[in-house]
Amino acid sequence: MAEPDAPGPRGADSLRRSNAAAVLRALRDEGPGSRAELAARTGLAKATVGTIVAALTDAGVLQPDAEAAPSTGRGRPGRRLTLAGGRPVGVGVEVNVEYVAAVVLDLAGVPQLELTRDVPPGGDVTAHLAALARAVATRLREQDRHVLGATVAVPGLVGGDDRTAVWAPNLQVAGTGLAATLDTAFGWRGRTRVSNDADCSALAELHHGAGRGAGDLLYLTGTVGIGAGLVEGGRLLRGARGFAGEVGHLPLGAAHARCGCGRSGCWEASVGLHALLAAVDMPEAGTPVTTARAVAAAAADDPELAEAVAGLARWLGRGLGVLAGVLDPGRIVLGGYFAPLGDLVVVPARRELAATLATSDLGVPDLVLGELGTEAAATGAAQRSLADVFAGRADPFAGTSAAEPGDAEEAGESGEAGESRTG
Repeated sequence: MAEPDAPGPRGADSLRRSNAAAVLRALRDEGPGSRAELAARTGLAKATVGTIVAALTDAGVLQPDAEAAPSTGRGRPGRRLTLAGGRPVGVGVEVNVEYVAAVVLDLAGVPQLELTRDVPPGGDVTAHLAALARAVATRLREQDRHVLGATVAVPGLVGGDDRTAVWAPNLQVAGTGLAATLDTAFGWRGRTRVSNDADCSALAELHHGAGRGAGDLLYLTGTVGIGAGLVEGGRLLRGARGFAGEVGHLPLGAAHARCGCGRSGCWEASVGLHALLAAVDMPEAGTPVTTARAVAAAAADDPELAEAVAGLARWLGRGLGVLAGVLDPGRIVLGGYFAPLGDLVVVPARRELAATLATSDLGVPDLVLGELGTEAAATGAAQRSLADVFAGRADPFAGTSAAEPGDAEEAGESGEAGESRTG
């Protein structure tokens, strides 16, 4: 990595962040390394790497690895460094109709905290989000974590400011209230971002789950609503206005099926969680994942119930065939409640997908189940919260501790506000 000129103080800060980001990416992507190895990986001068490593170590971002670098045959082997075990972290939160979930990731992508709480029918989602956020902030303060950012994943459209929920028909949370709720919990001003839940889930599965190794990926959520996250060449596709992937309200379902948005024929009205429960005549049992587990257990001994699930799966496969004909993904990952249903949904959906494509002779996308469950969107949101540090847009040297609400307004001004599109 070239070291650009830095004529002034602001340029010097930008250069320091850029060089630090190069070192962090090298450790994240290629594992522990000595200063000499990091200089070779990044193209930075050894003296520059030494300065950056010292500052990151002092800030608790790096720590010595247990193993020394391989010896070159002369002198002592260099001590390898690795990303520290969890002091700087990113926070991700998902808000959905039946639950709120939080995941805290360190810079190595290792979960440091995972919390999921049910939202009872008719419950105030924002109030449950606030309680969850306060619990997370308290835990991180007690553990002396440095919070580098926070992101809320929401099932709906998000504005270009990365803070405004533009349209979330199943939640009715339009506006900046979700972001403000987390800002209050962490004692920040205007720092929390909002992101689409399917986009976040796609990133999480791409890097941590069933999407590993797939450069072109279609991730489908499975909750009350249905949305898609699209990855091409390893990068998230958001479209001209950031609205790409809003597939739940495409007219791909049964014409008579009434949707929560007020229209009929929407895809999610035929394949969303409520459609599943109507098909099998069973009540909800907590989160979408726990509900689906109950359905799968009942279907194991009930052929009629299994056939009802298969009927929904055929609508799923038909819609996926249409999307695959347009997007040509190499892999399709079914997330949310689809995963616990396993072959009950995958087998008929795969068959219908192949039949719907113009031709299956040229190959059918690999259809697999998600691995991250209810935490997928929150994991991807936490990943996006760390993106600015790895891109050199935010300062990793002095992370902002989870402050008491109202006590850290200045902390909201310390980070870079640049966009984080690709995680």
